[in-house]
Amino acid sequence: MWLAAIQLVSGRNWQDNREQIAAELALLPRERPLLVLLPENFALFGERQGYLDGAETIGEGPIQQQLAEWARDYGIWLVAGAMPTTIAGSDHIHTSTLVFDPSGERKGHYHKIHLFDVDVADNHGRYRESETFSPGEEPVLVDSPFGPLGLSICYDLRFPELYRRLACAGARVLLVPAAFTAVTGEAHWEPLLRARAIENQCYVVAANQGGTHETGRQTWGHSMVIDPWGRVLASLDSGRGTVLAPLDTGLMDELQRTMPVLGHARLL
Repeated sequence: MWLAAIQLVSGRNWQDNREQIAAELALLPRERPLLVLLPENFALFGERQGYLDGAETIGEGPIQQQLAEWARDYGIWLVAGAMPTTIAGSDHIHTSTLVFDPSGERKGHYHKIHLFDVDVADNHGRYRESETFSPGEEPVLVDSPFGPLGLSICYDLRFPELYRRLACAGARVLLVPAAFTAVTGEAHWEPLLRARAIENQCYVVAANQGGTHETGRQTWGHSMVIDPWGRVLASLDSGRGTVLAPLDTGLMDELQRTMPVLGHARLL
């Protein structure tokens, strides 16, 4: 079993981003089962109106149709990091992760719970996701051959209680699609990812945006796969590319047997 994270430098236009993704998918190794994670904003990376105009209803639209086709054509589990999806009767939208199996069937979706409303000392300065997006309400697990997949998106990474809930519910692989800024990413990205892996004894697959975008925003990159002991198995500093690592279910079982952290927790 293999885990992969695709790193992109996405722009405003879906067709251009589609070509970037297609080029990476064409280079995937032949090993199966293979889980492939796309980053946050893989389809559209821009401003508020662009997200509103490009949002799709869950289960409908050309972006989701293409995702299903890719999953089917390549025989992969494809996790579409985060894209804008509509909310009936609302002028806000969700940012959502969608999971497709190798038959192209959508097996589940997750709406980002924690919204990035912060000020950062970079060339963008002010981030207010709540002006465009509404938060999701529920953690989500999706069953797969890799074990249950715990879904999250970007800023969720700073809230360990979400990942502990996913781990206690049986998650074996934690997925973190992101568009982490260069400033916050340099300081916190890898330490937070490794902590989530270690404290929950899960694999972590993190797909980040990685460069300077059309909007002028700068993202940190360093997409990676981390094992349950906290070791970085594969990583990519910047630019477009794919990181790949094997999943060892025996390692997870052994760690949970010899160091049963979740069983020792007293404040759950």
